[in-house]
Order: sequence, then structure tokens, then C-alpha cells
Amino acid sequence: MPRRGLCGGLLKFIREDDLEQIRFAVIEVLSEVGVLMEYRPALELLADHGAEVDWAHSIVRIPEGLLQKALLTAPSRFTLYGKTPEWDVKVDLERVYTIGGSCALSVLDLDGVHRPAVRKDLVDLTRLLEAMPNLDIMHQIVVPSDVPELGYELINFATCYSISKRNYYSQAQSAESVRDQVRMAAVFQGSEEAVRRRPTFTEVVCMVSPLKHEKQNSEVLMESARWGIPLYIEVDALCGATTPAPIAGTLVESGANVLAGVVLAQLVNPGVPCIYSIASGIMDMSNGAYSGAAPETTLIHAATAQVAHRFGLPYQGGTGIDAKLPDAQAGYERALQVLTNILAGTNFVHLSYGMMEQMLLASYEQVVIDEEIIGAAYRIARGFEVNDYTLSVDLLARIGPLGGHFLRERETREFYRKDRWLPTITDRNTWDTWQAAGGKDMRQAANERARAILAREEPWAVTPEQAEEIERIAQDGVARAQARRQQLQ
Repeated sequence: MPRRGLCGGLLKFIREDDLEQIRFAVIEVLSEVGVLMEYRPALELLADHGAEVDWAHSIVRIPEGLLQKALLTAPSRFTLYGKTPEWDVKVDLERVYTIGGSCALSVLDLDGVHRPAVRKDLVDLTRLLEAMPNLDIMHQIVVPSDVPELGYELINFATCYSISKRNYYSQAQSAESVRDQVRMAAVFQGSEEAVRRRPTFTEVVCMVSPLKHEKQNSEVLMESARWGIPLYIEVDALCGATTPAPIAGTLVESGANVLAGVVLAQLVNPGVPCIYSIASGIMDMSNGAYSGAAPETTLIHAATAQVAHRFGLPYQGGTGIDAKLPDAQAGYERALQVLTNILAGTNFVHLSYGMMEQMLLASYEQVVIDEEIIGAAYRIARGFEVNDYTLSVDLLARIGPLGGHFLRERETREFYRKDRWLPTITDRNTWDTWQAAGGKDMRQAANERARAILAREEPWAVTPEQAEEIERIAQDGVARAQARRQQLQ
């Protein structure tokens, strides 16, 4: 059976009339202010379909009619395919899923050492993430320092795609990189046509705020759309710096920026899935740093769910936390961030495992702790049922008010088996019992669990022969990219 996440959307931060004002403002910015697009083929395509292009400044203004036409073909329901059917993810505007961490440059390893990430960390952290039951989509949690900068995404693809059975959230630096990734997926899927029909990976395209689509972004977006590869069209805004300081203004900029990409993708290939995405944060004016765990950042992400859904698009939000260690700060930041996003109906809660220090650091221990936090958050979001059975009037009548209890009752046993969340590293014992078991804190428990998972020999998602061929394609792509750079120098 495919994965069908729980329903979110219980928490709303924007009133209906205010949401309409935001929608109108997004349309106004798109049609009157416009978006800078550096890639001429993108401008030409938009101009051919009625957009107004200022060729001297590469600014495109998209009329409301063209936007609405694109939104009619952009699906609100689709499937992100895993390598096996149980990892297929059924997407709509209500279901909530999780995505792993992304592109940290450093790791906090299981010996407590803070150091640059290497490819072995990518292997081990992907294996660790693969063992997390609540993870739905795999991503490259680190960028290894021991692989070439040019083409690193191909090495990451070869690594993560070969290990994980889940749909892989990828990124590309060029149209050729997209084609190389199609070739790698075809090794597992059997042919490039099979990839086109049921792509087992997606591409993220990160736009620049304010209102800018760099050449590379449009090139990757258009090539991905041609192949039918689902797209996370993302804006990584810094509220107060690259977008207006008011949250409402940031929502408007992000909306216009994302939707310009959605229109372009639909013109290339009507019906290609597009996910409205942000990884934004606020600027901490006391130190000039990005803050992913500020309460205002969480408000931006939760409110954006309503904006994306008003335009009929699934939504990815969520970002890294600010803590540097798996400590109390990390716990409260992750819990508030994840629970709020789940309740707000963020369809893909991104960067939800292991990401710390403003997305610069990946922690092995925090991956395990975040699984615990997400499990508890999911349980809260699931709520409870009210019906004749759960109201328990007959049971109360049977036991009565004369000092009875419910421990022996069949209903209690049945209900606990299906309804209660069972923690894995949370300790609920008394002090003496906890001390007798070693008195371990949560970080120690997470460390032991991570080591136990990594000690197991689990098969990869592809065969050794397939992994070898995928690696060969990746290395060939890296070599070609480096050769092109040398020719240009």
C-alpha cells in the first residue's frame, strides 16, 4: 500500500478576507511589477503565450489570465513514486509528509566531533534516515567535502538514490545534470521512458529573492518539466533583508516568485506536478544571521500553507533549527517547528531530520531525536475520534462509580494497541528506575540507537551491479562538467 499521510490544516493563521488580500497582491506583483528571468528561452516562451517582457532588463510580467491557465493544468493531486509501491506518496492539499535534511556542510558525528562532511557521512546518514519510520521522502542531508564541487549533485544522487527505496528529492546545476539523473534512474527503472512515466525522483529549483530567476534555475526547471519530473519550486527568502520585513509582504514576494516558476513549468509541459515551496527565515537583526527556528519563521511557513492551497498547489515548508547541539534548545525548536507545520497543513515538512545551525550542520543523534519528536507531533495532529464506541457510555455503566477500574477491560486493550503512541528513546520511568538502567539522557539514548542501526547490514535499494553503473554515470557527468569549465577558462 502507498503512503497516505495524515490530514493537516487544523491550524489557520490567516483570516479568509486577509487571505484574499494576499492573493490579490501576489497577482498584482506578478502582472505589474514582474520577475527578473535571466534565461532567454524562458522569456521567449512566456512572451509567446501573452506575457509582457521587458527585453532590455529581462523582466517578465505575467497577466492574471496566463496565471489562471497555468493553475488549471498544475495538478493538486499526484503520486511521488518510490522504488517499491509501499513508498509511493499520494499527494493532495490535505495530506502531510516529511522530507529529510538538506545540504549541510558539516556533521556532528557519533563521537561528538564537529567536522566537514565527507561522502561516508552521506552514506551513513542516508542509511540512518532510511531506518526512520516517519520519513517519507529522501534528500541529500550533507554535501561531502571530498567530492568535486562541480557535479557534486550527481555523486549525491548516485549515493542516496542507490541506498534509499523512497522517492529521492534531488537538485541539478544544469539541464545536462537533469538528463544524467534520468539516465541514472533508468538503470533501476529499466529505461528512460519508464522514468518519464513514473519518475522516482524530483527536482528542487531554488529562486532568489526578491523576484529573481537565475539562468541555471530556469534551465533546470524547463528540462525537468520536459521529462515530467515533479518540481519543488522554492523561494529561500530572508525576511527583512531580501523580502519585506512584514510577514504579509514576505508571503506576497514568495508567492509571486514561486508562481512565475509554476507558469513557466506548465507552459513547457502542462500537467507536470509543481509543489509550492519555501525554506525561508527571518534575519536576526542583532547579529545579521538567518534564523530558521524563530517563531516568526514558523509563522511564515505555517501561513504559506494557506496561500499555496488558495492557489490550488501542494506546499513544502520547514527549515533547519538554530541549535548547535542536540540539547534543550534543539528539542523545543524542532518540536514547535514540526508540530506547527503539521497542524497548519504543510504537505511536505522539509529539513525535518537532523538539520541544525541554520542548515549548516547535520547531526546523527538529532536524526534519531527528530524521529521521536515527529512521531509525537503526528500523534497530536491525528487527534481523537468521537463516536458511540469512544464515548464509552456502556463501558462506564458496566464498571460503575463504585471504585472499579478499566485495566482488565477488552476495550482498553484494543484501544491501546491501535491508538497510543509508543516512544523509542523517551524515558517515562521514575528516577530510581531510570538510574538503575544507566541514567542516560536522550542524547545518549539517540547515540546508542544510531550506532545500533548503522551496525546492521541492510541491503541497498538497487543491486550492486546497478549501483556500480549509476556511479559510473555520475562520475562521467562530473568529468564532462569539469571539462566544459576548463574549456571556458
